[in-house]
Amino acid sequence: MERVPTVSGTTNLLDILDRVLDKGLVIAGDVRVSLANVELLTIRVRLLICSVDKAEQIGLNWWKYDPHLTLPAPMAPPALPDRERNTRRSKPAPVVRRSRKR
Repeated sequence: MERVPTVSGTTNLLDILDRVLDKGLVIAGDVRVSLANVELLTIRVRLLICSVDKAEQIGLNWWKYDPHLTLPAPMAPPALPDRERNTRRSKPAPVVRRSRKR
């Protein structure tokens, strides 16, 4: 009878995921497509898997400033033109007329 190796201890997926997010996991690789020693395509893959807390510890916080991931800042109301400002006053602004000397 053949003996099957077993793992001592109980490690489940949640423990592994917790360990990976706490410590971090880096995957790096390059894919190059060449034909007759002429490089046609290069794909560089750099992947970091970690928790947000760990990312901030190592200085990564790009998601705070990405316009696609953050809400836009509230905009100030547009300034009113002079004509509309005058109509909102309780008294109309006086009209000053100058006479031309000839």
